[in-house]
Amino acid sequence: MTAVSTDLPGVTTVSNRAVRRIAAQAAREVPGVAGTVQADADISGDRTALQIRLPVRYPEPVGRVTDICRDHLLRRTQELTGLDVSRVDIVVTELAATAAPAGRVQ
Repeated sequence: MTAVSTDLPGVTTVSNRAVRRIAAQAAREVPGVAGTVQADADISGDRTALQIRLPVRYPEPVGRVTDICRDHLLRRTQELTGLDVSRVDIVVTELAATAAPAGRVQ
């Protein structure tokens, strides 16, 4: 757990588990991300580094989806936790095929 200081008296603490869940949900908000997202967070003081494992929907461009995802994770994680995100490492775990169009039955 980590402490985030504010101008008001007291301390707000955000757990690793909360940051992991926020990051995983934020990644799922990105178009082109499909399936289960796994997230890990290393928190040090008021900063966090994220490690994300996600599937990308085929035939979306992997580089574009990961770039958009990285930017979204930086913004949403900081917005929701108050922690600065120092790094976002992304591993694409699979290319998830979209549902095949229904074929004609003969």
